Amino acid sequence: MSAPLTSRFPYAKGSDGSRRLGYGADYNPEQWSREVWADDVRLMREAGVNVVSLAIFSWARIQPTAGTWDFGWLDEVMDLLHAGGIGVDLATATASPPPWLTAAHPEILPVTASGQTLWPGARQHWRPTSPVFREHALTLVRKIASRYADHPALVAWHVNNELGCHNVYDYSDDAARAFRSWLRRRYTTLDALNNAWGTAFWSQHYSDWEQLLPPRLAASHPNPTQQLDFKRFSSNALKDHLLAEREILRELTPHTPITTNFMVMPGTKGMDYTNWADEVDFVANDHYVTPGPQDRDELSFSANLTSGIAGHRPWFLMEHSTSAVNWQPVNPPKKPGELARDALLHVAHGADAVCFFQWRQSAAGAEKYHSAMVPHAGADSELFRSVTELGRTLDALAPIAGSEREGARVAILFDWDSWWASEQDSHPTSRLDYHREALDWYSALHRLGHRADVVPAHHSDLSAYDVVIAPVLHVVPPPLAKELTRYVEGGGHLVTTYFSAIVDENDHVWLGGYPGALRDILGIRIEEFGPLLDGDTVDLDNGTTGSLWTDRITVTGTDVEVLAGYRTGTYASRPAVTRRGTCRGSATYVSTRLGVDGLSVLLPQLLAPAGVVSELPHDAHGSVEHAVRRDAEHRYLFLINRSDEQVALPGLTGDVLVGPRPEGDGLVLAPRQAAVLRQSRQSAP
Repeated sequence: MSAPLTSRFPYAKGSDGSRRLGYGADYNPEQWSREVWADDVRLMREAGVNVVSLAIFSWARIQPTAGTWDFGWLDEVMDLLHAGGIGVDLATATASPPPWLTAAHPEILPVTASGQTLWPGARQHWRPTSPVFREHALTLVRKIASRYADHPALVAWHVNNELGCHNVYDYSDDAARAFRSWLRRRYTTLDALNNAWGTAFWSQHYSDWEQLLPPRLAASHPNPTQQLDFKRFSSNALKDHLLAEREILRELTPHTPITTNFMVMPGTKGMDYTNWADEVDFVANDHYVTPGPQDRDELSFSANLTSGIAGHRPWFLMEHSTSAVNWQPVNPPKKPGELARDALLHVAHGADAVCFFQWRQSAAGAEKYHSAMVPHAGADSELFRSVTELGRTLDALAPIAGSEREGARVAILFDWDSWWASEQDSHPTSRLDYHREALDWYSALHRLGHRADVVPAHHSDLSAYDVVIAPVLHVVPPPLAKELTRYVEGGGHLVTTYFSAIVDENDHVWLGGYPGALRDILGIRIEEFGPLLDGDTVDLDNGTTGSLWTDRITVTGTDVEVLAGYRTGTYASRPAVTRRGTCRGSATYVSTRLGVDGLSVLLPQLLAPAGVVSELPHDAHGSVEHAVRRDAEHRYLFLINRSDEQVALPGLTGDVLVGPRPEGDGLVLAPRQAAVLRQSRQSAP
């Protein structure tokens, strides 16, 4: 395991040696002539930039041919940045192999489930399990690390880049061999594997390890446990590559912290970052907003989950956008104020560095219409002025560097196994969206003015929370079932939903009635699922409407209360939401998808037994997000207006680090404005 994250975070330093928040971007000087580089450093200083990620896609420039190396340009850039007081998060440059390597060794190229080769021409065209790629990549890492180990600009190592963004699933022969080795380590014997995979079904019994393959394109649905294990293996294969690069960096530069940029956001579910976090010296994340009705809820959710993965210690926002991206069907720019607001939402949830892709907007290439800190219009632009203003804002927030997020009283559990398994084929419905269900609960809590933590299901101390919400916790191994039961019996209030606790770690159904692993603590039994067709809904007797799913619930415990019943649909007059109370705790089951509106109606009933109340005035609910960071002496209250309207926040006190001065007995936030108050730990509520 790595050293504690707080001791290995590459803090920026002020002129007096004090900690500062990091601020910067991916820097790609190889896209520009040498004459531009000095101007880049000048503008970086003007904007308050103090750290950049360098050489991420530079392999072809560093190693133009198999036998030649060119570090002269990189030496010059490193020296320029150091002279400008800018630290370097130096990449290992292994993200995309150069043309000479793929031409000489096409066997490193990934293969799809249908047997198609993914050819060069974009990026990440390499197999995570290719020994040939690994050999060349590690040679490059050793060359770079040896050359820059003692360079004064080096503040951190950036392994590869967005591991698995485009190559998480490879079905090649290399992958097949590595998958078999992984399965041998996991199961030891073929009998154990056959039992776990349920190979008695469809005559799939394996008699030799060499018969095992990735779940390639098949005549029908591949074995579900094989699919789940391949997802686990694929995440682990990428982690193995991370470790291979890391070990060389540790050998040559033992005192330089190492990270790689995660992608905690909805579209990148292939990597289980809860199993990666302990392998880096600090967690880093990339995040891009997808426009929609829950866009800022999702930004907050992902930043919150990143904090949970990091153990609520400081983390590094490695990439986000100053304005428009280039990869959505329509790419609108950000509104005035959104650049700073989005950045501060990440800081509120624990980011101690705020960086963008990229520094200077590209003139050519696939991402030339992706925004940057210096746009095509140049420094004389509203965007660059906003970038510079954000630099001043982050400088004013220097006192929070090193502080941790203060935990909430409510937690939402997030589980990669459940995300993977619940959305596989051959299920009661193919419409289930695991991430969306978890986000709906988060949005509803925000609408009611509540803070909540988003935490990994298997790596969190549940006793720290009064209420734990586990949406679609589909995969529940025996240890987790026991932990959740102990949580309730110890006085905690558990809330779970449809299609939860259905299977164990091998994707085998818990028999005896659903939701098998939690049936007793919930005091209910379900014999049959009732998924709904597209467009169908059911009304509940509390005035809410359900969609996607219903359950035929039978109450088995005498201490179970029906909080809401079905008023329409096949299960009319039967329970829809139940709660079983224990001597101190409770276990609640929600059997349909209520959406944000319905959950906003239900949640007050679920939070009341725990005494959870909002810390915000009622008029700010749904408009203002609040988060708290703290150190030994102070509590830092973040108040972020996510609406397009002015919001008053009476009764708040503290030193204003960022934002408007108090008016009367409180603050007034302008549209899309943020404030940060410093409060004494002794006097804070």
